[in-house]
Amino acid sequence: MTDEKATPAATAQRRVVIVDDHAMFRSGVRHDVGPFVTVVGEGEDVKTAVEAITKTLPDVVLLDVHIPGGGGVAVIKEVLAEHPDVRFLALSVSDAAEDVIGIIRAGARGYVTKSISASELVDAIERVASGDAVFSPRLAGFVLDAFSGAIDISEIDEELDKLSQREREVLRLIARGYAYKEIAKELFISIKTVETHVSSVLRKLQLSNRHQLTRWATDRRLV
Repeated sequence: MTDEKATPAATAQRRVVIVDDHAMFRSGVRHDVGPFVTVVGEGEDVKTAVEAITKTLPDVVLLDVHIPGGGGVAVIKEVLAEHPDVRFLALSVSDAAEDVIGIIRAGARGYVTKSISASELVDAIERVASGDAVFSPRLAGFVLDAFSGAIDISEIDEELDKLSQREREVLRLIARGYAYKEIAKELFISIKTVETHVSSVLRKLQLSNRHQLTRWATDRRLV
């Protein structure tokens, strides 16, 4: 993200926490928006995010949807329970409807994708800090559809929100009948890593075996 159009005066006093499980991405965001906001903290998972946010009480939290420890939804719920004035702007690579609706339902004030330019992100931070709701154009349609009834919000599964993006990928392949070795090859990871992800999914969803996992995914049309 590089863009020379941002106006420093607009957001010079805004205090921001960046939450993402990729250190290089956090560094890039800090570099791009740092001249225009004050980055007061960072987090890489739910635990470190909550600690950074509650310690600094920023104006805006830039929050990835899929982070270890329970996802962005868990961060929002835990923070807002004690600090309802903190505002969250989801910044994610995902543009899936369930992610957008899930994070907004949890309490985020906006949702933008990581393809956003630096100047647009600076503007989005200012708008969210000022009380506005901000969405990338396509994502705004999901929210409008949800409120109009075109998307059934009850179908946005809180259990699915607990899974990381990688865990969802493994879940879908398991449900399609892939063997661990085939999943490892498909996702360019080791078989042991596949086993670790499957164990994590079973634990988070409180399921006992692969058969139950496949039925769970099929019932939710994830296959």
